[in-house]
Amino acid sequence: MERARLESARPLARRPLVTLLTAAALAASGLTALTSAARAADADLARNGGFESALDGWTCTAGTTVTSPVHSGATALKATPAGADNARCAQTVSVKPDSQYTLSGYVQGTYVYLGASGTGTTDVSTWAQSAPDWQQLTTTFRTGPSTTKVTIYTHGWYGTGAYHADDISLTGPGGETGQPPAAPGGLKTGSVTSSAVALSWSPVPGATGYAVYRDGTRVSTVTGTSTTVSGLTPSTAYSFQVTAVNDAGESARSATVTATTAQRPDDGGGSSGLPAHALVGYLHASFANGSGYTRMADVPDSWDVIDLAFGEPTSVTSGDIRFERCPVAECPNVESDAEFKAAIKAKQAAGKKVLISIGGQNGQVQLTGTAARDKFVSSVSAIIDEYGLDGLDIDFEGHSLSLNADDTDFKNPKTPVIVNLISAVKTLKAKYGDDFVLTMAPETFFVQLGYQYYGTGKWGGQDPRAGAYLPVIHALRDDLTLLHVQDYNSGSIMGLDNQYHSMGGADFHIAMTDMLLTGFPVAGDANNVFPPLRPDQVAIGMPASTQAGNGHVSSAEVNKALNCLTKKTDCGSYATHGTWPDLRGLMTWSINWDRYSNWEFQKNFDAYFG
Repeated sequence: MERARLESARPLARRPLVTLLTAAALAASGLTALTSAARAADADLARNGGFESALDGWTCTAGTTVTSPVHSGATALKATPAGADNARCAQTVSVKPDSQYTLSGYVQGTYVYLGASGTGTTDVSTWAQSAPDWQQLTTTFRTGPSTTKVTIYTHGWYGTGAYHADDISLTGPGGETGQPPAAPGGLKTGSVTSSAVALSWSPVPGATGYAVYRDGTRVSTVTGTSTTVSGLTPSTAYSFQVTAVNDAGESARSATVTATTAQRPDDGGGSSGLPAHALVGYLHASFANGSGYTRMADVPDSWDVIDLAFGEPTSVTSGDIRFERCPVAECPNVESDAEFKAAIKAKQAAGKKVLISIGGQNGQVQLTGTAARDKFVSSVSAIIDEYGLDGLDIDFEGHSLSLNADDTDFKNPKTPVIVNLISAVKTLKAKYGDDFVLTMAPETFFVQLGYQYYGTGKWGGQDPRAGAYLPVIHALRDDLTLLHVQDYNSGSIMGLDNQYHSMGGADFHIAMTDMLLTGFPVAGDANNVFPPLRPDQVAIGMPASTQAGNGHVSSAEVNKALNCLTKKTDCGSYATHGTWPDLRGLMTWSINWDRYSNWEFQKNFDAYFG
């Protein structure tokens, strides 16, 4: 459906009469000096129009800078529209009232717009329907009698490909820019974890934003007077400063504050009881699935978390979860219940965690009411108690979770299936205490896709399942032991670089994991950011073999992803937003498929972290 009517190109404004006079006429009239002075007063008012200083001066919904292609200089803008975002980049410029201006720039791409708004007369724009090579766009406008600021911008069109822009200029008489704001005062630290430091400071009159510096390097720009700097290394001292910014420029830096991050929470095992780097796998306990049945006692010691697949409901909305062990007809070598329980106890005695995983591909679970919620709690408790398990893995897939049309804030969910699941898990956590292990294995569609889409969207019509796990993860983040998103059987997903990433190599795992550890604006809303998880809460989900699922990568690519995220080496084209040596580890589907493939996945994990 067409989002809005395409903007139409406007004719250039008529050139002022003075430009039509000949040089001879000007000389004869004695106006030569006057017009030379007028031209000298004109200047390029666009800040960083060549994007040589990254996006400094620009506010972009989906933009970055690239080194190729460029029109001139070293860098240019690249912005990628989405279904609900035209990738607008804009800046506000001080101008003089009742004055003439020329806006110009070079663009590449399909449906690229260049324009000015807030002119006080007629706002203008010009566009290129198709620019396979650099094409100059130019338009002119006159400011109104009281106009002192205009906004210049460039954007693409919804759902089309990326566009490029470079050398944007606004030529005309400069306005009164005022003075840069004063340096902020009152900078102080708040909560400090092993990977993040909270900062706050006093507001500065006249500031439109604040730049945050870590160890002398600018790391972010915010509009409010607080932020959390994440992606830090445990047990490390950092220094922080902030500056205030407005249209006139940037203030001096504030006084410096320092903070030392805490030790990583998994030192000595931590409350989760997991090693610093853990290997998580699903065990086909209720079916064979072509890979053959693996007895609990035969699972190698390398596996730190063993998820029993699967507990499934008696019906989609009953909330009544049952765990049925694989029948002899399908699994001839299946052990007895007594042997199975004894093997679980032996694993636990060796420091391993054994969980019941609820859902899976076929186990749709929708807790539509409080009765289903309460039945979920009682039936899951019965499974945990019967087998003496350590906790719960939530593997809701398919149509288990979706958002109602009026449910737009992941921090305050309204949808019953979401609210009831959160309540049920909190009840289980309270029942079993701090040692209760809680993990989740959502698909990328329910998590990282939330960067672009959340629920049905502003105009409706989007898949209501998009990003639907985000409110569950957020509400349970203090109880969550591990999130291991399934980086497989996935479509292409946009990363924080506003590029689409596809399965098949390290790049996909790097980009998807970076989103979890950095945090991201939900549906592109900078005022609605999903906060980062701690690195010890995150493992990367991968298929163990080509038979296990789409998206299998070689051991070499697995190691590249780990190197990039924990050491910032082998990163390829994707630039991560931090380095996380405390990344918990890897999850795989499945232990059975890895055994089928001669334990390739497990052996590589042991070699890497051994």
